[in-house]
Amino acid sequence: MQFTRLRLSGFKSFVDSTELVIEPGMTGIVGPNGCGKSNLVEALRWVMGETSAKRMRGDDMDDVIFGGTSNRPARNLGEVSLAIDNRTRTAPAGLNEHDELEVVRRIERGSGSDYRVNGKLVRARDVQLLFADNASGAASPALVSQGKVAQIIGAKPQERRALLEEAAGITGLHSRRHEAELRLKAADGNLTRLDDIIGAMDTQLQSLKKQARQAARYRNLSEHIRKAEAVLWHLRWIASQAELERARAAFTKAEAAVQALMLSATQLAAKRTEAASCLPEKRRDEAQAAAALQRLVIAREQLDAEERRVAEQQRVLQARLRQIAGDLGREEALAADAGEALSRLEAERDRLTAAQADEETLEEAARDALADAREAVETLDRELTRLTEAVATDEARRAATQRRASELEARAAGLSKRLDEQKTQRAALEAEIAARPDVAEAELAVELAEQRLEDAREAAEAAERAKSDAEPAQSRAREALSAAESARAKLRAEERALAELLAAGSSGEFPPLVDAVTVAPGYEGALAAALGDALTAPLDEAAPVHWRRLPFFDAVAPLPGGVDPMAGHVAGPAAAHRA
Repeated sequence: MQFTRLRLSGFKSFVDSTELVIEPGMTGIVGPNGCGKSNLVEALRWVMGETSAKRMRGDDMDDVIFGGTSNRPARNLGEVSLAIDNRTRTAPAGLNEHDELEVVRRIERGSGSDYRVNGKLVRARDVQLLFADNASGAASPALVSQGKVAQIIGAKPQERRALLEEAAGITGLHSRRHEAELRLKAADGNLTRLDDIIGAMDTQLQSLKKQARQAARYRNLSEHIRKAEAVLWHLRWIASQAELERARAAFTKAEAAVQALMLSATQLAAKRTEAASCLPEKRRDEAQAAAALQRLVIAREQLDAEERRVAEQQRVLQARLRQIAGDLGREEALAADAGEALSRLEAERDRLTAAQADEETLEEAARDALADAREAVETLDRELTRLTEAVATDEARRAATQRRASELEARAAGLSKRLDEQKTQRAALEAEIAARPDVAEAELAVELAEQRLEDAREAAEAAERAKSDAEPAQSRAREALSAAESARAKLRAEERALAELLAAGSSGEFPPLVDAVTVAPGYEGALAAALGDALTAPLDEAAPVHWRRLPFFDAVAPLPGGVDPMAGHVAGPAAAHRA
């Protein structure tokens, strides 16, 4: 295997697609520092599976992509392709089909890299094994870089051994051995886990065996219980038959009593019809008497209210008369005081006149006294005028009050007269009502009707209580009805599903086995659990899926004691096929 061509695109300084042809013999590249000679060696190492970014002189693997310059933008893709001559067929088995192999490694910024061999996507491990089998690879000593010779000279024995193994071409074997050891360790771990799972399954098996024994015991006990229940129901049926005979005899006796009671009820109904024919007239008389009584009660209430109103007005007027009498006495006293003051003033005037004729020296004093007297007289005159007006007003008010009192007394007399007349009419009506016997009967009928109304109210209350007591039972009955409807809906859904299944199985060219099988009642579930969906398969061997007749096996293990085979409860071709 020999390298023939190296093509780079977007890898480090090779922004454009660059191809290097490697001719047979020795191919050399000469150039100044920084022209990219080391990038070619790193491209070889990278395409052969290098995974360390530090060995690629970078901090991250994305650093191998062209990062751009001042004149050209950065690239997002980098690719290195290595063409290999494989005419000697030294490649691994999965890649040893072509004379020439093209190994391509492509990296996308932020997404990682992938490997392809002749356009087929492969693992990085496959590419590393390809080069390791041919004494090459990313870590091969065949790639000699700066300082590598000094490193080989000063290498330790272990490192020299790796160099010799690389030269002998057995590096791929060591790599495969390492993978085989990893797989063996994984298989050992799987075996350990399998032992744990088997132990857990054994524990579950013991538990299931115990449950199977309990289930068998449960089936035996259930069979005994069913037999005991059958005997119990038979005894109950015998007791029910005897109870039925006694009930029939009691029914015959009760029927005779009912006939006698029906005859009596018919007679009572005839009497009730006769009494009902007289009831409308009685009710009419009672209604008329009740209306008259109601009118009298209303008239009495009106007269009582009028009497209370007249008495209240009388009390108010008497109080006002007493107040007016007090006011008149007070005004008369004030008038008497004013008359006395006027008499004293006149006497004083006469005395002053006499004194003026006799004594001129007292003229000034008399004038002053006269002025004071005049002011007092004017004041008294004004007070007298006011009192006179007040007396006139009180007189007019007293006259109006007396007239109002006279009117009220006359109205009270009229009301008293009307009240006496109403009392007389009421006494006459009560006497008339007491003299009529039909009124007493109407009152008795009214009392009976009220008693019936009270009985009806009690019956209604009892019915309400019975309704309240029946509501919980109704709720329970509704819940039971809902559960029954749910069960019925579920059974109907199962019925439709089975009908559709049977219709689907019988709609084809080959009839299913279930159409030719007859099962004893009670064993349908056991047959369905044993055969399942196989019941829809036909017996015709021309069908794609069908039942096949097998020869009888003599070495069949016998069934446990007490176990009934299904063959004795199934009739049809299925029993013959199982046999």
